[in-house]
Amino acid sequence: MHGHGGYDSDFSDDEHCGESSKRKKRTVEDDLLLQKPFQKEKHGKVAHKQVAAELLDREEARNRRFHLIAMDAYQRHTKFVNDYILYYGGKKEDFKRLGENDKTDLDVIRENHRFLWNEEDEMDMTWEKRLAKKYYDKLFKEYCIADLSKYKENKFGFRWRVEKEVISGKGQFFCGNKYCDKKEGLKSWEVNFGYIEHGEKRNALVKLSNLILYCLTQRRKEIKSKKRKDKTKKDCEESSHKKSRLSSAEEASKKKDKGIYSHL
Repeated sequence: MHGHGGYDSDFSDDEHCGESSKRKKRTVEDDLLLQKPFQKEKHGKVAHKQVAAELLDREEARNRRFHLIAMDAYQRHTKFVNDYILYYGGKKEDFKRLGENDKTDLDVIRENHRFLWNEEDEMDMTWEKRLAKKYYDKLFKEYCIADLSKYKENKFGFRWRVEKEVISGKGQFFCGNKYCDKKEGLKSWEVNFGYIEHGEKRNALVKLSNLILYCLTQRRKEIKSKKRKDKTKKDCEESSHKKSRLSSAEEASKKKDKGIYSHL
């Protein structure tokens, strides 16, 4: 007799087996539900060599990535060059680049700048022209700033104002001359500015303050007065030189006459 019921059954062992398999299945499902997304799998035995190698490679790659992120661009470049020389051979001098043709943004703007842009200039725009045009669009094209440093050669330079000069009033409330800060008696004048740009002669009407013209006339007067002084000085020197020549000639003639009379 088996069990407390006083009878035996052929299906009792099958029921116990079925209950144990259900219990195991339930525990596995519970473990899967309780497992976190970032939780690593549990290995009851020693990990396989391939698994260990993959984990090691992943850890090294992570450390290498963090190391590269901590570097700046130049340090990364130097590291890659050294690694290339270490693996493939060669000399470090082979990687040195020539800086003769290097240009900054300012150099590109100077080469492609236009005082006034027209439709023909905006055709076939390269990146250099686009950069110069972008700088041109930021300028304030109402009043001009003049550079009179080469006025003795009858050469003048005009340019548009930048934001700092507009805020300070330079060229509108102060004299538009680059080296003049007078502000009394300002008037606006439109003058015809003729200039040569990229081998092409152009004209433009520009607005200037009258003190530029005042400074220009004053400097022209200085040039004229200096020329007059130089001319008068030169005339005086020539006249004194002529007088000395005449006096020496007269003395020579007098000496000659005296010699003739003494011989007689």
